[in-house]
Parts: sequence; structure tokens; C-alpha cells
Amino acid sequence: MPSEWPNKGTHTGNTCDVEHGEPPMVSPRRRGLLRILLARYKGALFLLVVILLFLHAGFSSSHNSRPDLALHPVTSKLNALSNVFRAAKGVITKHPIPKLMDDADDAYRAKLGKQSKSLEEAVAEYRKRYKRDPPRGFDEWWAFARENKLRMVDEFDGLMSDLEPFWALSGEEIRRRTQQAGELPSIHLVRVKNGESTTVKMNHAYEDSEVSARAHGFRSMISKFEAKLPDMDFAVNAKAEGRVLVSWDHRTHPNTTLQDSSGGINSMLGGPFVPDWGNDGNIWEAWRRTCPPDTPARKLFSSLRNPFVNEVTNYLSLASPSSDNASTDDTSNSKFAPRNEFQFMSTTNTNLDFCTHPHLHTSQGHFFSDWRTLPALYPVFTPARAQGFMDIRIPSHYYYGSTQRYTYGWDPVNLELKDVDPMEVPWEDKLDKIFWRGATTGGGSHPPGFAPQYQRHRFLRMSSDQSNTTLHSITFSDPPNSNRYLTSRVPAGELNKEVMDVAFVKAVAVESYPGGREALRRDHRFGEAVPLGEHWRYRYLVDLDGMSYSGRFLAFLASDSVPIKSTVYEEWFGDWIQPWVHFIPLSATYKEIYNIHAYFSGPTPSTLLATNATSYSSSSPSS
Repeated sequence: MPSEWPNKGTHTGNTCDVEHGEPPMVSPRRRGLLRILLARYKGALFLLVVILLFLHAGFSSSHNSRPDLALHPVTSKLNALSNVFRAAKGVITKHPIPKLMDDADDAYRAKLGKQSKSLEEAVAEYRKRYKRDPPRGFDEWWAFARENKLRMVDEFDGLMSDLEPFWALSGEEIRRRTQQAGELPSIHLVRVKNGESTTVKMNHAYEDSEVSARAHGFRSMISKFEAKLPDMDFAVNAKAEGRVLVSWDHRTHPNTTLQDSSGGINSMLGGPFVPDWGNDGNIWEAWRRTCPPDTPARKLFSSLRNPFVNEVTNYLSLASPSSDNASTDDTSNSKFAPRNEFQFMSTTNTNLDFCTHPHLHTSQGHFFSDWRTLPALYPVFTPARAQGFMDIRIPSHYYYGSTQRYTYGWDPVNLELKDVDPMEVPWEDKLDKIFWRGATTGGGSHPPGFAPQYQRHRFLRMSSDQSNTTLHSITFSDPPNSNRYLTSRVPAGELNKEVMDVAFVKAVAVESYPGGREALRRDHRFGEAVPLGEHWRYRYLVDLDGMSYSGRFLAFLASDSVPIKSTVYEEWFGDWIQPWVHFIPLSATYKEIYNIHAYFSGPTPSTLLATNATSYSSSSPSS
């Protein structure tokens, strides 16, 4: 990079303190510590809200509360986080990214400024938002939240959306369905009895390699306040994939949704539950029934197509805004995939409309999961859920516990969590590249043949393309920090060498890839596995979905590197973080990632070389 090019990626940033006026400057390490606290302690606060709401719904086996006991104190200081990095306002007038960052910063500050300052305000806000009284114990939760300096005390819209279908069920019905769900393969119960919790596996006939890992994590999180809980059970999904898919008809018509489960789970599911699909259906066939009857997904004669990359890319483009000028002025309104390489997402892909654009589903591995879903409403707790699923979100055990693989700051030698990861690198010394390592996970094989379209596979092929025939349009300001733009067509091979360092490190489920292991290794770059701390050597960290959510995301947030995240999954902290404030959102096509790098790091040598040969000026860049 030329020495005169300013480093827009300087990792300083602000913390917005709405209680003390102007936002003081803080160091990257201070923000990293705050992010660790978000991961480790706010999950317990979130779970406490979940449990209070289920008590409100009659989820416990007894309506008599246990004697008042002091909740276990948790020390945390979650202040508002500001921009990951920032360019000067009013300098680059046509580039979409400054507006996205400014809008996101304004939205986040406004949300913080509206949070309740007293219990009375919190109760009033709860009633206003959710049209019901807060659950019993809300005053104790409020005291707990204030003691631990939770700032987002009113933001539980996602949780309430998850719970909304269950309000119509009686407490007796919810408890019965919980017991029935616990009898199914790969769903385990966390049972609270006499103020103590245990993990219960009820289906002993089925052996599972993931026995109770997530249930144990859930139990660990509630252990801080289990002594205050009445006797109750929670059905926790042992798999990463969502489990509950209820059809549109059942969700719309109460006479089918609110059926009595006293006849047993077989009567609810229409027969004995078989854990995998075998030759009897698939996730997509079950999922598209969650769409309204008049949508294209429901009208399909056949829901399966041949998985051709170009065809799917075209369909992804159809989901973007219709305006040809959306890449510069209307980007903040974009909810879906970018039309070209200079259009940026305002948020993640959690709202991709598969009902309207059904052929988009071939690009997302969760539609090909081997695990059969439940077609009836059951209260199953899952770490993340994609659109259309009706699981209830809870914090992942990867985020709460401390492990060398998933936790920033974990010292495996001294077995302690540190504020600064032992392998952290100062921002100015980080490599100016986009980094990713991971396994070939992404989906199952029901039906087979679609693995090349899964999210990680597509990203790997794009970012490791070494050909000079594929050209990417890279746009940057010249002179630096001006409103004059140059767009160069840069060979993919040269650009990837300069910008990307991505590779698979482990081949799994090779039988689902056409051509098997040999073809999988031929079509993608493979490298050596690296410890989590190796990521901190790089400025930009891509976070991609695998079989489900990515368990490394909060570790990436805690670091002094910048997460670039593409996901279709909603997680428990979705109401508390802001795209373009805490991370950079990336579309399902990934096409804009090169221009994200160009904006924050400036043009690469190959881009400047291509500019000298075939440059042109443009006030409104195009593909």
C-alpha cells in the first residue's frame, strides 16, 4: 500500500455514554473487554428473562415460588460500543459506507438513549411494547440488571417474538409438550427441582455424539439463580440446527395449532418420530409449508432444482433492490443481496425472502440438514434459528464457557480468562488481509448434490480463485479521501493473493460433495489448522455459517480485529448489537467484500496497476 494512503481502518472508535454527555474515546482493548462481558455475563441475564417469561406462562410444575434468595452477583460493565472504525464525515460524499456507518451509529445511540432509567419506566415500556404486564419477578430481574450495568434493559423484541406462539397455550399444555420433546432423539431436558438443576437424557435408545453438550451449557448458565426457581423443565436442542417447523396453516388456524397433546407425541406428529429424513422428505419441503399459500415457494410443482452456481447467483441478484442506482444512494435500504460489487448490506441476511424467491434456498446448507424437524409447536430451546423456524433462542454454550477453540483471552496454560488474548496483535501490526479458516460444514445431504452451493464452499471458491480471466470491479477514491472515484477491473487471481487468506482445514461429510473427497480438495483451497489466536494477526475476520450459527463470532468481536459477518441466523443478542457499529454485514453473494477492503485499506498494488492501464473516473460506480 502506498505510504501516502491514509489508513481508514485505524481501530480507535468511541464509546457512547448516554448518561454523561459526550462520548469519551476508549482503546480497542477496553472495547474488547466489554465484548467479553457481553458474551459471558449478559447471556445469564438474558436467560433469566426467558425463565421469568415461562414462569409467567405457567411453564413450571408448581405456581408456588421458592423462598426469596439473593441472586448470585455478576460483575460486568456493558457500555455502548461505537464504530469499529470511522472515516471523516463530509469528505467522501458518494461512497455508501460512510452513510451506512453514520446511520447505524445514530440508530444505536438513539436506542441507548431511550432505555428505561427506573423500574417504573421499564414496567411502562414493557406494557407499551408487549401489551401485557411484566412477569412475576421482574423487579428482581431489574435489580440484577442494574447491578450488572446492563444498558439494553428494554430490548427483548426478538425473545418476545420467539415466545409469542406459546402465549395461547395453557401452562399444563406447555409442560406436557416439554416432557414429550425431551423424549425425542437429540433433545435433552434441563430439570430444576428443589432449587437444583440436573441434565436428563430421556431417550436412552438413541446414541448421539453430541449428548447433552448444549444442555450442560444451559444448566451452567442458570446455575447462578437456580435456587430461586420453582420446579420446571427445559427441552434443549442438542443439535446446532433448528428443530421446529410449523406449517403456515397450523400457525394461522388455532384449531390445529392449539391441539391437545394429551394423546402423546405420536398423535401430534402423525406417527412415530424418525430422527433422520432417509428417503422421506427433506427440510426444504417442510420449510416451504411455512410460507403463505399464495407465495412462489408454495406453488412450486417441484421444489428441487439442479445446483448450478450461475443460476443461483442470478436468483440472489433478483432479491436486491430494483433501482439501478441503488448501489450509491439507496444502499441503506438494501435488505438482501447486492446487485453488484459496489452495493453494501445495511444488515445481515436474516430476512432473505425464500418464500418469494424459493430458488435461493439452494445456497443455504440448513435446507439440506439430515435431521428431521418437528411439524408441531414444541418449546425447544436452540442457540440460533433461521427464518421460518419456531425454536426459542438461548445463548450458545460456546459463548458462555471458556475454551481454547471458542473463547478470546483464554489462557490454556494457566487455565484463566485474560482481558487480552495472549496471541493478540496491535492493530497497526496486523496483516492487512481478510482471514478465514474452518471445516467444510454447511449442510447435510438430503437431498444430495447441493454441497457445492453451501455458503462456505461458495466463499472459498470465490476467494481462492487464481485465474486472470475473472475480473472484479474495485472502486476507490483518488486522491485519497476525495470525492473522485476510480474503478478498476482487477484480475481475481492477483486480487485474492493480496487480499485473501482463506482455506478449509478439515474435510467433513465428503460423501455429500459430488465427486467425493478428491473433488472437494480439487475445487477448494486447503490449509493447516490454526489456533484461534492466529486470527488476531489479521485485520479482517470473515464469519460464515456452518451447519448453523458460527460459534466464534463473539470471540471475533472481543478481539482487536474487525468481523465481517454473513449469516441467515438470528441469535439471542440480536437486539443488542448493531451492524456497521459492532461488525460489517456481508451479503449472501459475498461480492462486495473486495470493495469493503478497498474502502478501509485503500487500493492494492494490482488495483493501482490496473488503474494505470485502464482507469476511468466515475461519480456513481457501477459493476
